[in-house]
Amino acid sequence: MSGPTVVWLGEVTGRVWLALARPLWLSSGVDVSVLVSQPTLSGRLVRLEPLGPEHFEGLWPMFAVDAGQADEGLAEFTRAQVRSGMALARERHDRADWTVVRLADEVVLGEVVLFELDEDCESMEFRIALVGPAVFDRGYGTEATRLVRDFALGPLGLHRLTLQVLDDNARARHVYAACGFQVEGVRRDARRVDGSWHDVIDMAILGDDPAAGRARHTERARHSETALRRVP
Repeated sequence: MSGPTVVWLGEVTGRVWLALARPLWLSSGVDVSVLVSQPTLSGRLVRLEPLGPEHFEGLWPMFAVDAGQADEGLAEFTRAQVRSGMALARERHDRADWTVVRLADEVVLGEVVLFELDEDCESMEFRIALVGPAVFDRGYGTEATRLVRDFALGPLGLHRLTLQVLDDNARARHVYAACGFQVEGVRRDARRVDGSWHDVIDMAILGDDPAAGRARHTERARHSETALRRVP
């Protein structure tokens, strides 16, 4: 039988430091299989469906960029490019893209994404975008954020979930804080929007944060209640 695979880490004061290769010495808690078979997540107001070309018309307003916005550095996409990107989203197994759908009338409200998977650090980044002000301040974004948070820190097995938000987006900052994300740092003048510089605020939630634990408890209770209602 061959010996364990080793990785050279360096030499310090004459001592050789060796470590077993990652598959043998470090077992990641991330269950990437749930990204391969990305589930639909349902709440009381919205449903998060794996994003695909069938959601194109509802999401197109988020991708349409006029000439003025293009001058500010925002990317311009053709309808064909966006459709192609949506088709490819389901083939990516290192991230998860969902469409936010309103339960009351099946209207598409926006998208949520988990990306930048780091299995070693058991972390990913989160972002959410709604189609426009008409659907703000109705609880849709809050519920979508909580659904993804509970999935990421629960079945997916992440230890850390991060996000970025601009300093002038008070609405989003309030939602993220209410969902348990904490401010970890500020990058000054890190992004320019409409000719003005803005700070980027880094926020994160950890799997062992109190808010994450309460969220998992609430989610288990909700699923139990749903299961009981289904018993004939």
